[in-house]
Amino acid sequence: MSLSVVIVGGLHAEARRATVARLLADVPGSVVLHHDLGTAAAGTVVRTLSDATGLLSAGEAPLVNDCACCALREDLVPELRRLAATGLTRLAVVELWDSVEPKAMVEVVAAGGLTVTGVITAVDPALLLPYLGNGDDLAERGLAAAATDRRTVAETFARQLEYAPVLAVLDSPEADDGDRELLAQLHPTARQVPVQGGHSGDLTGVFQPSADLAVRPSGAPAPAPEGARPSPLARAALAGFDVEAAAAAQHPACALLPAEADAHGVSTLVWHRRRPFHPERLFAALEDLTCAAARSRGRFWLADKPDVLLHWDAAGGALCVESAGPWLASLPDAAWDLVPPVRRAAAALDWHAEHGDCCQHLVFTSPGLDRDGLERLLESCLLTDTEYAAGRIAWQRFPPVFDAFLEV
Repeated sequence: MSLSVVIVGGLHAEARRATVARLLADVPGSVVLHHDLGTAAAGTVVRTLSDATGLLSAGEAPLVNDCACCALREDLVPELRRLAATGLTRLAVVELWDSVEPKAMVEVVAAGGLTVTGVITAVDPALLLPYLGNGDDLAERGLAAAATDRRTVAETFARQLEYAPVLAVLDSPEADDGDRELLAQLHPTARQVPVQGGHSGDLTGVFQPSADLAVRPSGAPAPAPEGARPSPLARAALAGFDVEAAAAAQHPACALLPAEADAHGVSTLVWHRRRPFHPERLFAALEDLTCAAARSRGRFWLADKPDVLLHWDAAGGALCVESAGPWLASLPDAAWDLVPPVRRAAAALDWHAEHGDCCQHLVFTSPGLDRDGLERLLESCLLTDTEYAAGRIAWQRFPPVFDAFLEV
């Protein structure tokens, strides 16, 4: 029996545990492997292996370079290989600890020669907006994966949500149409699979070290009989996953960003322009732009750095700006052969006779979005006709105010 691996993650712990419990019940021969990074302060990471009937084994992995997440990386592949070698396990469910992002773990598992057949982020739609609006550092919430972890709750949750092609959506009575619409607009290409929730004590089959170390849970849902039609969640877990395509879809140059939408009080504004931003005016507007939406992302073009593709990534009232390399228009023809085909294809679809792939492509999603005000503010940050006509040499004399962001 070949081993399939599905990664299940997300900061919404109840939704994640309900998803794992359902997979264990639905897929005969499945187990869940979980590393609890919350024990890192004691110098170790607790590893547990469970099936639908309860805990099978527990062990510890030492920290690596004082980093709990590094210990997870070092321990995960050997454990999965051990499961594969027995030939008894059909599906290994890797339940990630709260703040671990799936992309890094997927790439670790794939590099270890194992087959990732699914990536699922579990979501409680009622908690969507509170988590996207939470600018606290993970360390403040006891969720940091290492002493050097400076991520926020909002940015971590956004990346967990947007990487996974499948969202396991908890059937939450507190969620309303606006919550569900926000989820659909944030990740419109995701397949949503409903998952029934319950009280934390009902999530049997999922090991929780803080409460269950000496207890073997009972009363887990009965596994699906052999030959039964797989559930939608089981099909999603075994459907297959393209690691390279998923990585490309996260690159700001070719990311599949959401489209225009407006329903149930939630809007998505797609703002696309060909003229570069004036660095000082954009810098002055950053706070208002960052706080204008629950989530904004995309790529943008600064006049004083005309050859650099810049990544915009904002959630929880915080903005991250990073260089994502050169615009393809700035590269010599010979260098194009070194660019991945998906990047060349994305540029070709958005090519402009004068500027090539250089552009502004920003997407803002939020309940109560002030679309008109946001568009006016963005437009005011572009070069004026006179500034634009002065040309690139003049543009590069503008004050380099974004150098602090880019650590230049």
